[in-house]
Amino acid sequence: MNRTEDIRADDLIALIQQYNPQTNADLIRQAYAYGEKMHEGQFRHSGEPYFTHPVAVAAILTQQRLDDATIITALLHDTIEDTKSTFAEVERLFGTEVAELVDGVTKLTNLQLDNVQSKQAENFRKLFFAMSKDMRVILVKLADRLHNMRTIKSMRPEKQLQKARETMDIFAPLAGRMGMQWMREELEDLAFKTSNPEARNSILRRFATISKDSGDVIAQITGDMQAELEREGITAQVYGRAKRPYSIWRKMQEKQLAFSRLSDIYGFRVITDDDMACYNALGVIHRRWRAIPGRFKDYISQPKSNGYRSIHTTVSGRDGKRVEVQIRTRQMHDVAESGVAAHWSYRDGERSHNPFAVDPVKWIASLTEQFSHDADHEDFLEAVKLEMYTDKVFCFTPKGDVVKLPRGATPLDFAYAIHTRIGSASVGAKVDGMRAPLWTRLRNGQSVEIITAQGQEPKLQWLDMVATGKAKNAIRRALRAAQRDRSIELGRELARVAFDHIGRKSTDKALDTAARHLRLTDRDELLARIGDAELSAASVVRAVYPDLAPEGEAEVDRTRAVAGLASGQAIQRACCCQPLPGERIMGLGLRGKGVVVHAIDCAALEKFDDLTDAWVDLSWHSGVHPAIYTVTLDLTIANGAGVLGQICTLIGEQKANISDMEFVDKKPDFYRLHVNVDLRDCEHLHSVVLALQAQTDVAQVQRLRDPARSDCIMPQV
Repeated sequence: MNRTEDIRADDLIALIQQYNPQTNADLIRQAYAYGEKMHEGQFRHSGEPYFTHPVAVAAILTQQRLDDATIITALLHDTIEDTKSTFAEVERLFGTEVAELVDGVTKLTNLQLDNVQSKQAENFRKLFFAMSKDMRVILVKLADRLHNMRTIKSMRPEKQLQKARETMDIFAPLAGRMGMQWMREELEDLAFKTSNPEARNSILRRFATISKDSGDVIAQITGDMQAELEREGITAQVYGRAKRPYSIWRKMQEKQLAFSRLSDIYGFRVITDDDMACYNALGVIHRRWRAIPGRFKDYISQPKSNGYRSIHTTVSGRDGKRVEVQIRTRQMHDVAESGVAAHWSYRDGERSHNPFAVDPVKWIASLTEQFSHDADHEDFLEAVKLEMYTDKVFCFTPKGDVVKLPRGATPLDFAYAIHTRIGSASVGAKVDGMRAPLWTRLRNGQSVEIITAQGQEPKLQWLDMVATGKAKNAIRRALRAAQRDRSIELGRELARVAFDHIGRKSTDKALDTAARHLRLTDRDELLARIGDAELSAASVVRAVYPDLAPEGEAEVDRTRAVAGLASGQAIQRACCCQPLPGERIMGLGLRGKGVVVHAIDCAALEKFDDLTDAWVDLSWHSGVHPAIYTVTLDLTIANGAGVLGQICTLIGEQKANISDMEFVDKKPDFYRLHVNVDLRDCEHLHSVVLALQAQTDVAQVQRLRDPARSDCIMPQV
């Protein structure tokens, strides 16, 4: 563990001068002294002076050959948050660039995973916003997290577990996404060591056993490869290592394999002088050792979005052991080690012009573009994780253009990657010239042609078929738009009924007036809120005609609920359609049964087409009706403990009463039942149905209307 006296200012400057002899040593020394003074009297959990931490973070960044501003930011990254230092003072002493970097790191210090989903998504938004301003903020934050994980043993056990989860879920995949694979692997392994030490130790013991039984396998294979390459006149350096315990553990979990059945637990890198030597080296290795089918990837011809280039292959080495081999040039290797950070790397005192380093501004723009319009926190969080965790496959359009997709992507992902309009209109696909379902998992090198059709719209089940955040977001936006259209139509009908109650028309002008009075954006917003039960149609009527629809509207006399009856006529509701106040109705005068009230669209009325003399034109009286009108709901719910009780409670919360219940079908995983609910009107029905649809344990809910029950008469109103 490094103490302050272990890495003094001159030691840090010496580390920087190894790659940047032109460093401003005086400014580094000044920043070191300022940070040490600001943190004076502060100590870490281990008892060390706190300033050992910023110094260690700065030392980690020198390994990536970063510029002076980033190194100074590392030395000062906790000063504004934890000391009496201020932004203005840092700006005065070290310049605006450093002050803004320090401030950017400070704003990321409260990145917590254990909060609610919306908070976690907001943290990601904040993280990406900081990256878009200057990615060096994230480089400092990653180095800060790496040193904290290296020294995590001094924290409380519960704090260790929290930091390990946070590291595994956010910082490690972010480092990998940025191309800093070495940092991702170390962060994952340190988090694994904290969260599951028994599993990690068991893997280390197996390695020790293998080494004891078969000797130094890495040195043997490295020597074999080096000799083969030299024999062919290829200048290259070969490096080998055992894969980290977490990498092996993850593969065991994903493939459900025991350690003894894992084969490629060793990895080797071949570093050459140029591209041609990479392919020549690949030929030598494949001639000498048998290549494993399906394990070849050429990231030189198809680089990853973070600039990563390399050839990957897996071969059967000594004693049939599978080994993974990565072949790349020195410049490619620098990008593979530093990722996006290679953009700032220095060599011999000058900014290193690595042709393979990506422009961080363009990189972060491509990563965040699809999230900019996503207002839903959970959707944003899911999309970010999908983009950060997945590896890539490369597919081709019919014209030969390359489309990069995450592993597990489907033709739907491919279509949305080309254009949202094409994705939304997809009806099928051809993969390598053959028709394939939209849920087909794509593989590297396949050619994909999307078949579209006019009028096609995204379906809810598409969400389970796609793997990219862009596709999921586009589908959800389309579904929300379609739902809004349905809500507007329903709201329009509810508004029409409410205005009809007072003898007025729900004209566009009346609705516009109500929207202005209720301070809503426009007429569509008003109707959508009515359709979503966020606003009652009665309140809209009151906004336009307060005198005709007073706030304290009287309850309708249950004996005179319907207008249009002759004196002394009794009415009964038909149980085939169970009409409700707010719906258009028609009466049918039947001998001995008074007038039976049907919904005007009731299918059972067809059998009475010839009885024109029996038809009676009816309408509901305006006003507040009592909750006495029974409607049968057809429900399909999960078969789980407490689910039925939750459903009953939910209906009660909507001021509705359950008068009867009948189980229609019982299965191990679901129940189907008919529930009789007493309601006031169709608005009341809509609010109950909407509440049930929002319940995760309700698979389906619909109003039951059965023409076969037309002879059944509900109790007299």
